[in-house]
Amino acid sequence: QIKNGQPLTVTDPNMTRFLMSLEEAVELVVFAFENAEAGDIMVQKAPASTIGDLAQAVKELFNAENEIRIIGTRHGEKLYETLLTKEEHIGAQDMGGFYRVPADKRDLNYDKYFIEGNEELQQVEDYNSHNTERLNVEQIKEKLLKLDYIQEELQNWEGR
Repeated sequence: QIKNGQPLTVTDPNMTRFLMSLEEAVELVVFAFENAEAGDIMVQKAPASTIGDLAQAVKELFNAENEIRIIGTRHGEKLYETLLTKEEHIGAQDMGGFYRVPADKRDLNYDKYFIEGNEELQQVEDYNSHNTERLNVEQIKEKLLKLDYIQEELQNWEGR
């Protein structure tokens, strides 16, 4: 949209998304191979940004004058991403930059669940893009500038 001189369309500027580069995704896979057991869920802790801040950061990086147009949330679109539910978060092992959720190995004796609950559920939140580290516009620009794709696009853009 920037290249074509069109407005940057944003559904909801307050919507949040995790930001992860390809290199960080590869780190997650390697870490999982080295540390996970069969059936585990591995989650990399990642910062997030609002879509509005992301659009502003891209606009500033390209020194673009395009307006940011809010078009409204699309059907089925979520306001934030959840990587761990409350239930998963309670049982997760914090491994520094990652969470490891062990496989659920409970038995099928459901009778005990009528008398036993989990009070921790009331004290723990999901791990989602709304409650993780939130990057500001300058931090988003720093993160984007580490991407080869953005570097190439900026070189092509500046050479116009």
